[in-house]
Amino acid sequence: MTSSSQVRYFPPVTYSPRPSGIPFVIQNSSAQPWEARVAPPAAEGTFRPASVCASSDTTPGYWYENIDHNGESSFMDSAYKDSYNVFRNVVDDFGADNTGSQDAAAAIQAAIKAGPANGPDRGSHTMGTTGQPAIVYLPEGTYLLKSSLQFYVGTVLIGDPTNPPVLKASWDFADDHMIYGKDPNYGGTINFYIGLKNVVLDSTNADTNKAITLLDWTVSQATQLTNVGFRMVQNSGAHVGLTTQYDYNSNLILNDLWFSGGAIGMKLSGQQWVFKNLKFMGTTTGVIAGGTDIVFLGCQFEQGNLGIDAQGTSGSLTVIDTVGIGMNTLISSHTSDTAGNSIVLDNVQNSGPTVSIGGIPLLSGNMPDTWVHGHVYTPGNTQYQAEQGRIMTTARIPPLVSGRNYFTMAPPTYQDYDVGKILNIKNVPGKPVLGDGQTDDTRNINDILSSNRDCSIFYFPAGTYLVTDTIFVPINTRIVGDPFASTISAVGSNFENEAAPRSMFRVGYPGDVGVAQVSDLVFTTADVLPGCKLVEINAAGSSPGDVGFWNTHFRIGGAVGSLVETKCTYNANNCKAAWGLLHLTTTSSAYIENMWGWTADHDLDGNNPQTISTGRGVLVEATAATWLIGTGFEHNTLYQYNFEYARNVFSAMQQSESPYWQGQASLALNPAPWTASLISSDPDYSYCDPNDSKCRMALFERIHGSSNLFLYGGCNWVFFNNNGNCDGDCQTNAIQVSQSTSIYMYGTNTKSTTNMVIEGTQPIARESDNAGGWGGVLAAYLYDS
Repeated sequence: MTSSSQVRYFPPVTYSPRPSGIPFVIQNSSAQPWEARVAPPAAEGTFRPASVCASSDTTPGYWYENIDHNGESSFMDSAYKDSYNVFRNVVDDFGADNTGSQDAAAAIQAAIKAGPANGPDRGSHTMGTTGQPAIVYLPEGTYLLKSSLQFYVGTVLIGDPTNPPVLKASWDFADDHMIYGKDPNYGGTINFYIGLKNVVLDSTNADTNKAITLLDWTVSQATQLTNVGFRMVQNSGAHVGLTTQYDYNSNLILNDLWFSGGAIGMKLSGQQWVFKNLKFMGTTTGVIAGGTDIVFLGCQFEQGNLGIDAQGTSGSLTVIDTVGIGMNTLISSHTSDTAGNSIVLDNVQNSGPTVSIGGIPLLSGNMPDTWVHGHVYTPGNTQYQAEQGRIMTTARIPPLVSGRNYFTMAPPTYQDYDVGKILNIKNVPGKPVLGDGQTDDTRNINDILSSNRDCSIFYFPAGTYLVTDTIFVPINTRIVGDPFASTISAVGSNFENEAAPRSMFRVGYPGDVGVAQVSDLVFTTADVLPGCKLVEINAAGSSPGDVGFWNTHFRIGGAVGSLVETKCTYNANNCKAAWGLLHLTTTSSAYIENMWGWTADHDLDGNNPQTISTGRGVLVEATAATWLIGTGFEHNTLYQYNFEYARNVFSAMQQSESPYWQGQASLALNPAPWTASLISSDPDYSYCDPNDSKCRMALFERIHGSSNLFLYGGCNWVFFNNNGNCDGDCQTNAIQVSQSTSIYMYGTNTKSTTNMVIEGTQPIARESDNAGGWGGVLAAYLYDS
């Protein structure tokens, strides 16, 4: 066992997220989207829906490279806005060499750093978090790097997926990392809106003994790392694919990656992750898994020494649908006297030692069922059982699986479509859509979506699209934005009535079946709108993944462009900013991957305090099939996750934090400030004493009348009461289950909560009985299953 395997990783108990925002000093301070509901400009040209997507343009290459990029940073000062390009092609715009013969690092870094032509660059930290989106595009080819690349918040580096470009370290590469993904001037927990996809990172030119890491990814939610290859020297003792070493961080998902060669594939320390569809080939140690709640889903480890080094996994490690081929050991961990260091395997194939604890093999060979090491709560039993390796059966449901494995899907690139079949929503004659953060785009967006069924994809360039009524997404519609930069924002009186909530973005009618896919959008509100339900999904697909959301996120407050940022600073009673974030209705069947539902706890673009009440996180009432992979819902008032008469749900990673402002009797106590408009699925907290502020804090998860829920890797972190540090247990209850059947929870983690699980009102699993990780750990909780 290498010396690195001896390292223990335990998140610091004293850690508390108190980030400060990034100044946005060149914003347009006169912009008031909450008031500027300007009518659309007069139409130019004639709207001819039958011909809009009939273009014969078959320009070779990836459509995203060839389409018109007319996005903007909507709230940048007008003196700079017109000279700021969101999309930058490193070859065409900055002269990067893509033949592999000359150093391309300086040109690519210039593309990353470029600000307005007449203003500050992106390294100056003057455009906040949301004001400096940059889509840095790499056409196919090989890009030689003699020095590293540095990202800033808002950076997305995208390659051509039809022939992914290669970033290749030179033989004399100067630095210890090829790419630093984290903005170095700010903490890891405010490094949002950063992406890297469709590229190959290659260190095979570098000396085999040189200490080089291909990527540091010390970032948090609302980031995306997908379809990236890490090619390293075979049998190297020094090359590392990915680290998270430069600060504390809170990520959700890394997906669809491959690692070849190298000493270590990923060397991690952080809060939580799900790793989906990762492949390690000839990597000596696949993953050093330092963290609290870690899930591997659909991964493969080939011809290495050790697949997962879990010596530093303080909470739970959950491994699903994973294969080991030619490995000396698949998983290695250490002994523990607490509930920490829990391990759950579900459908794992391997030859040789599969799990080794303290150097002693506990399990070898395949595990087609579920194997649990840790504290287990079985149905009807209020006392946990400490298991060293119990075999159990998890009865998978056919709607959720593909073959034996749970269904998963890579984020679509639509690389098979010609640019002539893609419609830029801003370029439709006779139906102007501006996305400028001050014009009402509702009518024209709806007209375009409803009248152009022949369009393969609707592209929303970067910008803020103000809408005063529901945007309806018809069945057989695909929408793609610029990652983290294309925002739909609600405003106006249609969204003000909390007793009759109205959807801002509605996918299909009840009973609709077909394709409805959305990628790379942000959903928000421009005002305090207690009747705004941001996204409602009614549609179902005829096949899994037909209805899907990828890299789509919610933000309530915390940024310029919304009155919530400056109005909702101290009193949640006066700031019912949105009714709820996401509603999966009874007729829906959706695949959701990489989604952060965030009610802001801090200001991304300044230092305004944020005390905001969003009523609800995600309400799941779907019954056909639902997949939630790499999701987080945080700081919502009544609950983060709510499964109401839901059936057939698979989840891999649910991350949550309770609202920082809750927990003191002087503030609104749940269900306030929503008491007057509760619906039947809302918890009313009547089981709590009237003044028990900790009992009346938002549930992490409510499960009522539901069945066949398969929930792997859930975590709820509680940091504050009344925006101040709390001592001991900061919240009473995390998860409530009632009147349900076949509920499977594996790898559940909490921090500073008295009761991890209550059944009805009866405490079942207490954090003090299951101490480990960052507070409490349940390897398995089974309810009527």
